[in-house]
Amino acid sequence: MLDPATLRKARRHLAAADPVMARLVEHIGPRPRELRRGGSGFAYLGRAILGQQISGAAARAIAGRLTARFGWPWRPAHLLAAPETELRSLGLSRQKAAYLRDLAARTRDGLPLGRLSHLSDERVIEALTVVKGVGRWTAEMFLIFRLQRPDVLPLDDLGIQTAMKRAYRMRGRPRKERLRRIARAWRPYRTVACLYLWRSLEPPAR
Repeated sequence: MLDPATLRKARRHLAAADPVMARLVEHIGPRPRELRRGGSGFAYLGRAILGQQISGAAARAIAGRLTARFGWPWRPAHLLAAPETELRSLGLSRQKAAYLRDLAARTRDGLPLGRLSHLSDERVIEALTVVKGVGRWTAEMFLIFRLQRPDVLPLDDLGIQTAMKRAYRMRGRPRKERLRRIARAWRPYRTVACLYLWRSLEPPAR
């Protein structure tokens, strides 16, 4: 859990272990990014699936229509009871509707979303990636933002690759092995390093 005490330890560790991270911590400050746990694990994954390959604005609009129809947090029974035509009328593609219904069916049938906090990171990834539309990256985002695990490194995240390129002054985005090698110094707080890297891509507040 990334509570305030853990974040303080992480900042001290990162600043001592990596001069690039030390500069980011100094520049960005003690709160790299808000971590909110609102809603259920099912609702979080549903939002993650919904947001894949569409703009943030489009995802928020569709999520708003789903919430207006089914309430918040979304529940498996509501999505399973809704016919595909209704889900499509709310803005979901046929594929996204199928993915959400698969998540709902698996949750109804025993996908242990409420018990994932007791599993190791890799076991969580194994459990979640059985769901259609949930790959390793989505499971890693669940680990970071829902379970707030402190030592997750999403190697396939484009934002992390872009931020690494900029912060470490690379000619191109780093290959996974190079990213993994640099990140060894961040352990056991690679999640916090990623929060600083993501934040470094945001425009400065005016």
